[in-house]
Order: sequence, then C-alpha cells, then structure tokens
Amino acid sequence: MIIPSVSHYYGSLIKKNKELIGWIREQYKSGAEIASICTGAFLLAATGLLEGKSCATHWIAATEFKRMFPGINLNTDQLITVENGIYTNGGGYSFLNLVLFLIEKYFDRQTAVVCSKMYQIDIDRTSQSPFVIFQAQKDHGDEIVFKAQTYIEENLSEKISFEELASKLATSRRNFDRRFIKATGNTPVEYLQRVKVEVAKSFLEKGRKNIFEVMNEVGYSDDKAFREVFKKITGLSPLDYRAKHNKQAIRAA
Repeated sequence: MIIPSVSHYYGSLIKKNKELIGWIREQYKSGAEIASICTGAFLLAATGLLEGKSCATHWIAATEFKRMFPGINLNTDQLITVENGIYTNGGGYSFLNLVLFLIEKYFDRQTAVVCSKMYQIDIDRTSQSPFVIFQAQKDHGDEIVFKAQTYIEENLSEKISFEELASKLATSRRNFDRRFIKATGNTPVEYLQRVKVEVAKSFLEKGRKNIFEVMNEVGYSDDKAFREVFKKITGLSPLDYRAKHNKQAIRAA
C-alpha cells in the first residue's frame, strides 16, 4: 500500500480522514506493507504505527512533523527509512528512489537497475541533505531565544561564546540551552553551525569566492573543521557542493 503526498493542511487532513487512517492501521495489522511518499508520512504517522520508530518526510515539513508527532524519530537527512514493513521517503522526486527500492525488494536488484537506467534515476542516492534549505524556527514565542538567534545571525564571522551570550540575556547557560532546544529543535552550537553552512552554501552557489574565502566569511579559521561540519550537514564537501550548484564552476570544469 502506498500513501501519496498530501496537502499541507495536516491537522484538518487528519481529522477528515479518521476512517481511512483506521483502515490503514488495520491493513498493516493484517499483514500489508505500507509506504508513504513525501508528506504522506503525516497520514501514516496518524495511524500510530510509527510511534517510537524512524521516519522520513520532506525537509520543509520537518518542524511541523516534529511538533505533531514528537514520539517519532524523524530523520531529516534520510531519503528512505525501513521499519518492519513500513517505508517512508523524503520529498519531491525522491519518491522515484522509493519506487526503485520497492522494485528491488519485491523483484530483484537487476530489475531495479534496469528501471533506474530507463528512467535516468540515480539508484544509489540515499540522502536529501544536499537539498535541504535550513529554516530558522522563529515562531516559538520565546523572546530570549529570538534575541539569541538574531545575535547569532548578525555575528557569524565572530567567535561566539554562548556562556557570555546567556549572561547578556540574563539567564544561566543551562536554562539558555534548554530553552533554545525546546524552541528551535537545535542546540545553540548546532544552530550556529547550520546558519553558517546555509550562508556558506549561498556563497558557493552564487559567488566567485574560493573555499578559504567562504570559510573566513562565516567565521571558520580551521579548514578541517569547516569541511567536516559542511559535509555533516549537506552530505557533500564544500568543493563538491560548489561544483554541483555553481554555474561558473560548472563552466570552468
């Protein structure tokens, strides 16, 4: 059974489809395997079948998914997840990779490879990280966290001490970290890294700066640390990312 992508009105969609959600749950209990495409994961999650399990969906819906289903382990970088006969995938055209995965599972690898060649699909793609645009969560209503986010974004090239920042905002470091994670879903360090990488991605996509210039623009002095953080978040090295997304780099190649 394959659940397609759904509209972004997730709450009302779930309310209007209670009978369908119950039916999907019963089909699984009767032995059916279930796959969801993109935001179809919301409908699947509403069945309760993913509770305590891993799941993927479109990266743009990640914040809302985590809010609605905190008991599910959402893997925002994974293209496909597998959980005891339940399959989910990321967004957009990555559903094609899910289809290839299911073809290989139900038929064989050779058939899946032939299909990938016929339809020109990269069969080995496993992550949606290179496509993610980091979206800063700011509608949380926590004024202290909002001020911290603003400070981080305005001082990317500076060395930021979160101890000092917490003190400036008249709170303890422990309380600052707790509130920051609750509001944004990231630790302050993770948030800083993601903002830096998002800015670096923009430089690499559009500008003529070399890797070292970009690294300095976003406040990194350690080449190795910058490359490791960049690859951890995007799945690509800075050089590979620029080669993939920068027209000037492509022409030069």
